[in-house]
Amino acid sequence: MTALTRKLLIRRVDVLVPFFILVMTTGCHPGAGSLGGGCLVCGAPAVANLEGTLSGLVGSGLVLQDDSTGGFQISGSAANGTGVQFATAPINSAYDLTVQTQPTNPSQTCVVTNGTGTIGTSNITNIVVTCATNPPRFAYVANRSSNNVSAFTVDATTGTLAAIAGSPYAVGNLPVAIAVDPTGTYAYVVNQMDATISAFTIDRASGVLTQITGSPFATGSSPTAVAIDSTTSFVYVANGGAGTISAYAITAGSGALTAVTGSPVATGTLPESVAVGPLGGPVFVANESDGTVSVFNSVNGALTAAPGSPFAAGNSPRAVAIDPSGQYIYVANATADTVSALSSSGKTITGSPYTTGSIPYSVAIDPFGKFMYVANQGSNDISIFAIAADGSLTASAGPPFGAGTQPSSVTVDPTGNFAYVANTGSNTVSAYAIDPTSGTLAPISSSPFATGTQPTAIAISD
Repeated sequence: MTALTRKLLIRRVDVLVPFFILVMTTGCHPGAGSLGGGCLVCGAPAVANLEGTLSGLVGSGLVLQDDSTGGFQISGSAANGTGVQFATAPINSAYDLTVQTQPTNPSQTCVVTNGTGTIGTSNITNIVVTCATNPPRFAYVANRSSNNVSAFTVDATTGTLAAIAGSPYAVGNLPVAIAVDPTGTYAYVVNQMDATISAFTIDRASGVLTQITGSPFATGSSPTAVAIDSTTSFVYVANGGAGTISAYAITAGSGALTAVTGSPVATGTLPESVAVGPLGGPVFVANESDGTVSVFNSVNGALTAAPGSPFAAGNSPRAVAIDPSGQYIYVANATADTVSALSSSGKTITGSPYTTGSIPYSVAIDPFGKFMYVANQGSNDISIFAIAADGSLTASAGPPFGAGTQPSSVTVDPTGNFAYVANTGSNTVSAYAIDPTSGTLAPISSSPFATGTQPTAIAISD
């Protein structure tokens, strides 16, 4: 090699070294390249996306995971489509995409197809995730004057109810509310006279209730309502006599309740209803004597009042419900014979309030956010509304649908196929098939079904 050649090589190295340094530094910036910002030289392996088609999702909290890198949480029907990113995986490695957490509200089961293989240096795009809503299995009715809970199996095809062997199950004095957790594992009953919560595990095969060790658990004075967050982590109880809301952590595996630090928290006067938004919050409380709705943000179950809370509703708000997207809340105003529609930030929806039957007492929304049902205790019927994209309501063109005497609670099953109404004055549950296009109701054969004395609340488990 001549002296001239050596000089030329040294000059070439002098030029290339800064170039490689530039590549090594700029290649580490997030978002660079088609591999989601993967970096070959900055200490972490480059990654590619695991993508594909998602269909059937309506619930919240779906988590898909590849063991090597984790995954993403996906919620709601708006996430369905093609080119959906489910997770990432290191390039030139094996991947295995699985469902870490199934969606809830409603309870669904999602299945991954084409979820395993070996990734090269480009994104995987042929994964298919299909979700189906779990059918209803059981119905539970709190009977306030017989101090028990009636339990039924639900025929997922016809909606017919059949009493479960061993039903009814004893609870405390004056049970007025019941809630089942999104996984169908636990049931909680509020006993107004005792100021307690009766807690049960649910046999997933038979629907039989077994009292949880430590039950009943103490609440505030004259509890009126109970709700469970979508992650089955917390229970919230409105205490009508105390003007508070109590928060409890659910012990995984047992269902036992432990009061959250700082609980209870003040609400308005005579809180009558409580509801929890998707993904664990916010928490909404209807205050009957104030004509308001209190809104709380929840962090690990601990509640703090949201800015601007409480928000005005109508006269004697008796029930509150949240649409599946968490964008809109609806309040039944018992003495105004109306339903108020609000955004989750408390802004009144155009057209609100909407006229109902006499003494609207309970509100339910189907799991797809298409229809709302209001049980009118004074007129013994059900008002039906279609829910628009902006949260506004349109009343059904037909007349209100008849129920039993003093309908006190209405609920819709997880598939949106059936509606059930507890009739306090006639000791029955009315069952209806829901028209998927119009939302109208058709009584199910053999309906109504007998319950205990003065059924006040009903909950459906998948």
